[in-house]
Amino acid sequence: MSAPAPSRPHVSPSTAPAPTAPTAPTGRACAPAAGSAAVGSAVRRPDWRLRFAFLSVVWGFSFLLIKVGTEAFAPFQVALGRVLFGALALLAVLAVRREPLPRGPRTWAHLTVAALLLNTLPFSLFAYAELSIPSSLAGICNATSPLWGMALSLVALSEDRPTRRRFAGLGIGFLGVLTVLGAWQGFSGIDARGTALALLASLCYPIGWIYVRRTLAGTPGSPVGLTGAQLMVSTLQLAVVSALFTSAPAGFPLWPTLAVVALGALGTGMALQMQYGLVTEVGPTTAQMVTYFIPVIATTAGVLVLGEQLHWNTPVGAVIVLAGAALTQARPAPAKSA
Repeated sequence: MSAPAPSRPHVSPSTAPAPTAPTAPTGRACAPAAGSAAVGSAVRRPDWRLRFAFLSVVWGFSFLLIKVGTEAFAPFQVALGRVLFGALALLAVLAVRREPLPRGPRTWAHLTVAALLLNTLPFSLFAYAELSIPSSLAGICNATSPLWGMALSLVALSEDRPTRRRFAGLGIGFLGVLTVLGAWQGFSGIDARGTALALLASLCYPIGWIYVRRTLAGTPGSPVGLTGAQLMVSTLQLAVVSALFTSAPAGFPLWPTLAVVALGALGTGMALQMQYGLVTEVGPTTAQMVTYFIPVIATTAGVLVLGEQLHWNTPVGAVIVLAGAALTQARPAPAKSA
């Protein structure tokens, strides 16, 4: 879940100059095409600040919803429900707008890889991680995605070379990770396997976005159509995996079932659609700031709703992680002409 935030045009995780397929929370969505913007402008929408706050809450609560979902369903099944209901939500939007799904075997082949990297793998890894770690810790691990992205840009994106400021952000961010994990006390009290899975999930997002930028930038079609198609492919992938490695649920308890439906329809489907509108209205730089509210809300929700324990190093480390992530996203000011 990394909430899609704009790419540079990697919109950390969110926008690309040309439509590309985004992931889910961490807010990584693509900038909508002009046609999409025109449709949205015809409808009166709430003030962007209200939508920004709503988006922060939805993505922040996603980690709580994953935790509740795993109380009754296997992690692969939670991930499957998430992409299924997310796909249905976006397909409904496409039907209302009368927009088509993308065409061409090459596009669908690239979407298959993007679905694996941006949805199937990270959603499954976060669900497995939350079997043994608090939802608040998973939300903080998710905030490391920009740090991984900056580290990968050293070797993968020649046009996105880091500055000294962003190098400093990388170091500060990983210092924050060590603070969250309590490195000075030997990582005691932290489940190493669950934490590693959550960090691996956050690493999937920048890898996926690098792939998307190299293969799907400039692909014709609306970002909603591309994302809907990506979630459809992920649904097929997880349906196969769930059939092979899990048994059918014994039942569908009310709260875990509602949690999975909300996680998909709101957190993975409609939230991405809302992110498109924010990117169009206020720009990717402001829209991607939602990423920095997610761990705060995830931690608050975990403590207040699930009764998770919170030690001093968790919020302090989270602040350090976010400060480092903010530095890695900073861009140098344009030179002034004489």
